[in-house]
Amino acid sequence: MKACVIVFPASNCDRDMKVALEAATGSAVDMVWHRETDLTGYDLVAVPGGFSYGDYLRCGAMAARSPIMAEVIKHANRGGHVLGVCNGFQILCESGLLPGVLMRNANLKFICKDLELTVERNDTAFTNGYTVGQTITFPAAHHDGNYFANSETLKRVEGEGQVAFRYVNNPNGSADDIAGVYNEAGNVLGLMPHPERSVETLLGGLDGKPMFDSLVKTAAA
Repeated sequence: MKACVIVFPASNCDRDMKVALEAATGSAVDMVWHRETDLTGYDLVAVPGGFSYGDYLRCGAMAARSPIMAEVIKHANRGGHVLGVCNGFQILCESGLLPGVLMRNANLKFICKDLELTVERNDTAFTNGYTVGQTITFPAAHHDGNYFANSETLKRVEGEGQVAFRYVNNPNGSADDIAGVYNEAGNVLGLMPHPERSVETLLGGLDGKPMFDSLVKTAAA
């Protein structure tokens, strides 16, 4: 699998994502600066966490209009896989690749702790290493992780199976306990907690590893 990580000004989880992907793929992962405009040949594009553009305006709003995002959208539209984590999730929502928005946490506090999630589906490239209903633990670090969508959008997201993960104990007020969502085609995933920080026992757990192994397995099929 050929993968890359998009780097925006003030990204700070890009190297974490690179390390996790390189461990899974066994090969080098490219770091692509946000002003680039070519993603030809990649199987997976990762949009990492951080505080792109200092979280000015709305989290992810400025990054969503960087030159590279037009190419990320094209990549997704031709069936390529896209993974957005934390700020990456916010960017994917702001770019229109995913439904809904991420708002300020309901308690107005920054959340930095391990969170338990349940797996809603295991028939996607991201989750075929898990079982439906499995409880997993990923670290989280966000101030704007409160997933919101209007009633019509939320009904569609639920009805079409676009919910990827739910919080066991909702920490931020997200609608329907949603921690991650897919696009309609299932090749784009955005989630708030960090699977790339849960791929080594030294980091506290291995629950994120099946996601990256699943992506490699799908690319090789």
